[in-house]
Amino acid sequence: MASLAPLPPLPAQFKSIQHHLRTAQEHDKRDPVVAYYCRLYAMQTGMKIDSKTPECRKFLSKLMDQLEALKKQLGDNEAITQEIVGCAHLENYALKMFLYADNEDRAGRFHKNMIKSFYTASLLIDVITVFGELTDENVKHRKYARWKATYIHNCLKNGETPQAGPVGIEEDNDVEENEDAGAASLPTQPTQPSSSSTYDPSNMPSGNYTGIQIPPGAHAPANTPAEVPHSTGVASNTIQPTQQTIPAIDPALFNTISQGDIRLTPEDFARAQKYCKYAGSALQYEDVSTAVQNLQKALKLLTTGRE
Repeated sequence: MASLAPLPPLPAQFKSIQHHLRTAQEHDKRDPVVAYYCRLYAMQTGMKIDSKTPECRKFLSKLMDQLEALKKQLGDNEAITQEIVGCAHLENYALKMFLYADNEDRAGRFHKNMIKSFYTASLLIDVITVFGELTDENVKHRKYARWKATYIHNCLKNGETPQAGPVGIEEDNDVEENEDAGAASLPTQPTQPSSSSTYDPSNMPSGNYTGIQIPPGAHAPANTPAEVPHSTGVASNTIQPTQQTIPAIDPALFNTISQGDIRLTPEDFARAQKYCKYAGSALQYEDVSTAVQNLQKALKLLTTGRE
């Protein structure tokens, strides 16, 4: 992929999108679709923050140029031309990154790549909002991943051993608000790609999250794996294969025949199409469990008119 024109220095007003821009840079070659949507999120968020100050207008104008160049380069990619496919691609990518970090955490393998994977997964869930509101499940994954990254980072920084596996967060504590207070700044020229995919401590928040407890026996968000494959170590952010638990298929679905009095709305058809797209995207990642779950949702919706 051709290199993009450099951006001006990041205005101070845009501090909250600095890590999303860094994630975009890191994915320019790894996954251009992810890079595109990270920039789109930064653009939309920046417009809401400040689109009038000269330095902000200049920055957003150059960022728009990058988006146009990327859209032109990726013009034949369905994940760019069709929002449903793009959303599915981003959700599956973020979930895989989350599951990789969660597997490492459950096995007690604490290292820089797993910390960065947790944090990057949380940033990518932010990016999913370009398609609309997040599901409750995505909100929980984002909060857990961002807190886990900070907790493990601070433990290692202080020479402490983190508690492996699922931990709890007090629901009254807004992790996302506290995260911004301790985030480090991007370089003044945020367009230089990272020289390494390994974790850089300067990119992690260092805020002290009050009110967070780590009681034993608490649970991570739904769909985090309970079993972890054996591994002697990992390199980069490569996602390792995991054991998959295939969800049980409701036997009633096999016998369900659409009744004549069921009238599906255009919105129903759109939702069913979305579930099928999600399933197809999941299969690209060999994620059978997610594919089956989405196909079951589509089948139930089409045959009963209900989700």
